[in-house]
Amino acid sequence: MALMARFGTEAKPISGGQSLTPMMNMRIARPAHLVDLNDLLELDFIRVADGVVEIGAMTRHARVASAPEVVRELPLLAEAANTIGHYAIRQRGTLGGSLVHADPAAQLPLIAVTLGAEIVLKSVRGLRIVAAQDFFLSIMTVDIAEDEILTSVRFPAMGRSTGWAFDLVSRRRGDFAMASVALALDMDDAGRVSSLRFGIGGVSPVPARLEVVEQAAFGHQLQAGMIAALAAQASAEIDPEDTPQLPATYLRELVDLLSRRSLKKATETLGETV
Repeated sequence: MALMARFGTEAKPISGGQSLTPMMNMRIARPAHLVDLNDLLELDFIRVADGVVEIGAMTRHARVASAPEVVRELPLLAEAANTIGHYAIRQRGTLGGSLVHADPAAQLPLIAVTLGAEIVLKSVRGLRIVAAQDFFLSIMTVDIAEDEILTSVRFPAMGRSTGWAFDLVSRRRGDFAMASVALALDMDDAGRVSSLRFGIGGVSPVPARLEVVEQAAFGHQLQAGMIAALAAQASAEIDPEDTPQLPATYLRELVDLLSRRSLKKATETLGETV
């Protein structure tokens, strides 16, 4: 932190290097100084207490995907982490690095927003906590000061009776998603939706929750007709950029498909049949 305060905009912290190194190779990023965080072993941890799972910024993707505490308390996060890149990337890439890089198609920013995580930042001035939905400002732009580093992320533990799903479509296995959907679902004793957190990534500058869809689902049973209606609403809510490589019409179709599959899967994880 002292080095970050000393060098300011001329320095970039580096941990796994899975995002910063390619950017440097392409001359997109050209920092004068690199601050190596790999000796900060105290930032590689997973702690569960009082309904919160706190994960250190230096925790590698592979550990996030496989740690028993994460699989038990945050199965949605574990599932998403297991889809990141390839084996070598998951062994080196870190939770903090992925969040600070803030690629709009990346898995972990989407999960942080969907689950309502808190981002813990530290500098020589002290500690600052930012809600995930406020941390991501635009493409590869986050709310972090020049002298701050991300030290951990605090996720609310998912209830044992919470259904969940994560799905994405990419050109090739391991590529960033063209579109992705993450959701956490709770139902009452009558099989009606009592809570839904519906997140979408890859189709806008930052991952976002579709609160209109969440509200529309409340109080309803997720039968086939309702799932189709909610998926169509999710597709209509997005406003993706229209490009020759990825036409907006195609992205809306992807969101409709992913929403249908995710809602069905989340319902099935609760023991329901759609």
